[in-house]
Amino acid sequence: MVPELPPLPALTRAEAELIDGYLDVVDLLGRINPAHHGDTYRGLRAAQALVTKATALRDALTLMHQRGESELHAPTLARALRVLDGERRTARVTLPPLAES
Repeated sequence: MVPELPPLPALTRAEAELIDGYLDVVDLLGRINPAHHGDTYRGLRAAQALVTKATALRDALTLMHQRGESELHAPTLARALRVLDGERRTARVTLPPLAES
């Protein structure tokens, strides 16, 4: 049996769009990361898609700002990121550990 994930915390629509947009950008950056195996075409496609996803992320933050949501509630947003597998997804953006020889 697959363990049941904890529920997502309550988010405004703009916060949910922020989280979704952030993870979309992170996923694409993980595909582009030259420290990981992959081919150049995959990286190229991810880089091309990054423009669209970064624009959506900007738009979510703009909407939050316009609505007066001037602060990010980091603990709540971090919980949402964890539920959505954010730790694994963001790990693809960093350098992998050194291989021991």
